[in-house]
Amino acid sequence: MSVTHYDWLAHHTERVPGKEVWVDLHSNRHFTYAEANDRALRLAACFQNDYGVNRGDRVGVLAMNSTDMLEIQAACAKIGAIFLPLNWRLTVSELDFIIRDAAPKLLIHDSQFAAEVTELKRTTGVPHTLETSGAGGTTPYEAAIAASRPTPTLARLTHDDVWTIMYTSGTTGRPKGAMNTYGMAFYNAVNLGGPAYITPSTRTLTILPLFHTGGLNCYNSLALYYGGTSLVMRSFDPGECLRLINDPDMGITHFFGVPANYLFMSQHPDFATTDFSRLACSGVGGAPTPVPLLEVYKARGLALQQGYGMTETSPTVTVQDATMALTKPGSAGKLAMNAEARIVDENGKDVPRGEIGELWVKGPNITPGYWNRPEANAEAITDGWLHTGDACRMDEEGHFYVVDRWKDMYISGGENVYPAEIESLLFKMPEIADVAIIGVPDDRWDEVGCAVIVLAPGKTLTADEVTGYCRDKLARFKIPKHVVFLKELPRNATGKVLKRVLKDEIGDLQPAT
Repeated sequence: MSVTHYDWLAHHTERVPGKEVWVDLHSNRHFTYAEANDRALRLAACFQNDYGVNRGDRVGVLAMNSTDMLEIQAACAKIGAIFLPLNWRLTVSELDFIIRDAAPKLLIHDSQFAAEVTELKRTTGVPHTLETSGAGGTTPYEAAIAASRPTPTLARLTHDDVWTIMYTSGTTGRPKGAMNTYGMAFYNAVNLGGPAYITPSTRTLTILPLFHTGGLNCYNSLALYYGGTSLVMRSFDPGECLRLINDPDMGITHFFGVPANYLFMSQHPDFATTDFSRLACSGVGGAPTPVPLLEVYKARGLALQQGYGMTETSPTVTVQDATMALTKPGSAGKLAMNAEARIVDENGKDVPRGEIGELWVKGPNITPGYWNRPEANAEAITDGWLHTGDACRMDEEGHFYVVDRWKDMYISGGENVYPAEIESLLFKMPEIADVAIIGVPDDRWDEVGCAVIVLAPGKTLTADEVTGYCRDKLARFKIPKHVVFLKELPRNATGKVLKRVLKDEIGDLQPAT
């Protein structure tokens, strides 16, 4: 028998109606649990009565971060509709594919995307659109909430019902819509809540895009589950993040980012004087974090708690607590309570502990599959085990180390090379502000490494100096054969380096030495 899903927002409204749940930092709007629940109920009734949205229908949102997105997701939960957050950095052509695939009945959008939505409505035939500003005011969205009564026909939901569809970045082809259920959200709150020290007193700063699992679920949804508060930034700004963390009136206790966020904050002039002492947890994920960057924060008294997860895993699979962060820098922590994991070779056979293989995961925190993609499900899931596509090893004490993306690994002269290892080394060079290693074709060795480097302000560096630095620190086959200098690295909305774009941009290369 399926487990019933209970409405988190409604629950806390009964217990602590006057407590603050959401703060929109862009518009300075503050919502108590009672106010947020009332708005979500009105919005849910609007969906049903004005737009014919029923259980299982998708509600798309093309908007920058705001508390509007959180109440839209909450409204969907009231009536069993499916929340569909869209990446606003995508082109109209890319969004066209997603909207055709997911077929939302209603598309809510920021006013700044009005032209794009007009075109999308023409090409996709999406039935209804609704404009918001993400800042309150006299918008059609606000008018719809005000005109509606808080009396939707509520749905009785289970942990098996789909709450959200999040489309992956599509680094290896067309994006796929990972279905996230209520059960996945519940188990993520349970799996991550303890190691991240989430309590009703939590005040978490949300900086990652809410169309991404890191923004929506780390630690935003956890704060809602445990009765805490989320402060939402419209978009990431390193100086503003440091100011907010430093401000005692903000009372921020939790912060989550990807390595790029922490890198850019560490390079800001205010980093040295920011008081991090009020942070109970500072989480990092989304990509392997260079150990030198961890050391920079450790020197400021902050232990960055690493973890591992994916859109398809809600996202927590492994996680560190604060002690692990200090004693096992570079690890992704230990397996979450309600999760299983295997590390396998190319044939799906378990590798000995300590050896590198592909990470497979299983449990109630794992997606039931991709929207409209039975062939992708068959390829990605074997007997309930999700193939993560990440290269990983586990040490004797059970700590997981995510070495790199399995597909970012390249083979040079028959040897496996994992770019994250080399990137972590090069980050130690003070002349380097940012770096990515990619594998490129080579007539002799099949593939060799290319270091793509962004210099720190005012610094100079040559290709010979880069390879010379690596010479006595890396095996010869790991030393980059090419070095390229760029002004910046291409990244997606969550800060991950787009290595496929680098490969396309760089083209044919000559050896650096």
